[in-house]
Amino acid sequence: MPLHSNYLFVYGTLLKDLDNDMSKFLNVHARLVGKGYFYGQLFQVSWFPGAIESTNTSEKVYGSIFNVKDFETLFKVLDDYEGVGENQPKPNLYTRELVTAFLQDGSELETWVYLYNLPTEHLKQIISGDFLKFSVDKF
Repeated sequence: MPLHSNYLFVYGTLLKDLDNDMSKFLNVHARLVGKGYFYGQLFQVSWFPGAIESTNTSEKVYGSIFNVKDFETLFKVLDDYEGVGENQPKPNLYTRELVTAFLQDGSELETWVYLYNLPTEHLKQIISGDFLKFSVDKF
């Protein structure tokens, strides 16, 4: 697996459809490639979700994939937003990891994603793997 990627997979509050300050920031600094998924499980952490990787190919987390225009600028802001890095409380809420994601056309690419970094046993799993659908159904 490469140690670098110019792609970012988002599945929660950074989704364009949620229309908040951080999703708008992402849209300025990255270009939407398309919708996709990676193998994982999605959980309701609070008003926001957290995802972990899975080896079970029937477990998918759905979201959007972006091509990052300015890696340094984008990830400096997003890492802070997601609670990642040396200056954040330990353990970090998320870690930024490379995963294999799949676009709707079946093509795959290596992309960064913020994975939840704390225990999930006490969290409600979002079985659909789709935070937008869950948010619409719930709220």
